[in-house]
Amino acid sequence: MGYFDAASSAPLHPVARQALQASLDEGWADPARLYREGRRARMLLDAAREAAAEAVGCRTDELVFTSSGTKAVHTGIAGALAGRRRVGRHLIVSAVEHSCVLHAADTHEADGGTVTQVAVDRAGAVTVEAYGRALRDDTALACLQSANHEVGTEQPVAEVAGVCREAGVPLLVDAAQSLGWGRVAGDWSLLTASAHKWGGPSGVGLLVVRKGVRFAAQGPADERESGRAAGFENIPAIVAAAASLRAVRAEAAQEAVRLRELTERIRARVPGLVPDVEVVGDPVRRLPGVVTFSCLYVDGETLLHELDRAGFSVSSGSSCTSSTLTPSHVLKAMGVLSEGNVRVSLPFGTAAEDVERFLEVLPEAVAGVREKLGAPVGEAVVREEDVLVVDSLGKRCPIPVIELAKVIGEVPVGGLVRVLSDDEAARLDIPAWCEMRGQEYVGEEPAEQGTAYLVRRIG
Repeated sequence: MGYFDAASSAPLHPVARQALQASLDEGWADPARLYREGRRARMLLDAAREAAAEAVGCRTDELVFTSSGTKAVHTGIAGALAGRRRVGRHLIVSAVEHSCVLHAADTHEADGGTVTQVAVDRAGAVTVEAYGRALRDDTALACLQSANHEVGTEQPVAEVAGVCREAGVPLLVDAAQSLGWGRVAGDWSLLTASAHKWGGPSGVGLLVVRKGVRFAAQGPADERESGRAAGFENIPAIVAAAASLRAVRAEAAQEAVRLRELTERIRARVPGLVPDVEVVGDPVRRLPGVVTFSCLYVDGETLLHELDRAGFSVSSGSSCTSSTLTPSHVLKAMGVLSEGNVRVSLPFGTAAEDVERFLEVLPEAVAGVREKLGAPVGEAVVREEDVLVVDSLGKRCPIPVIELAKVIGEVPVGGLVRVLSDDEAARLDIPAWCEMRGQEYVGEEPAEQGTAYLVRRIG
């Protein structure tokens, strides 16, 4: 009924399917060979590169195709850092970058480099001033996504690129989420993207390195893709990726208006349909098709299953849906509620009636999950002098917050509740609950087991 997870992977565009099928018959030969089959394959590859370069706004000899967007990011970061090693080994990233960027930063740090992580505000955006302060004499590279993959917030890339350019530092932009909507503005130095984000086939990434950027490809030398992407090019997939990028760009302006209206409808109506909801991300400077909200007292994994049974495929940044049982690093960096998180990312062509149906089934799904988790606190509550203690040790989100909410009314105004929890998500969700509920989050302190979180009742 409703595939609402395009930010993870968009459905294959009809143009991509047609181009893929057509190029399977012509693009199988080695494009490096001079015989006719090789020449036909080279013509297809060159045409795809020209189309992709036109969409990005770069020269054809600045763009190479990689085996994925992640590979493009890792290749771009490693090559730029190596090319500027004489300058220094300092890397700047934002706190909300895609995990592939943060993993590359971790690898760099483990290898002896230094990393500065720039904080974001509650909307998920960095400031130009923060990037300016992070720049140092030994900064080799800065990274900034064009738009966030979890909450849709767009970043001030052009302004940050200007600050970096003045300092002589290249800026790598992860444009995976935004390239289908348009070119990335600004004087950036490197850019990466992934075809399956805009309706192309999976297994095709883009890496752009501007002329004049010092770049040293890492790993064994390879004659393919200017030595920056080893291995035989998947020409049919590359052709389909370029064709679909051109196709979605032709539709982007009109579709952006339509999808923005649909996501604005969700942003405006969900808080009225579902109690105790926090809509997150920038309300204005955001991708057209993405809207994210978090529901108090809800287990994210259970909610996703309920919505799936109702016919809707959505994503979540809740720790309850994560194999590591840690909350989304994006939501954590923003300081917003992570429990019961739902990301709706609408693909091109989403029908308005599907959104209306989603808004119909969501309240019942949330209420059902809350009912299942609404167990009484019982013996978990004790008093220590003038402090009410809630023992939530061994309980996963959202139980610690549920138990806090149930007892806050039992303490006098000015009184304290001490929540004991060993769930990592509590470190984010309890302060977020306090802000939503107008209570004072005092802080955390060590406990014999887990961590103690102190909350003061204001009213």
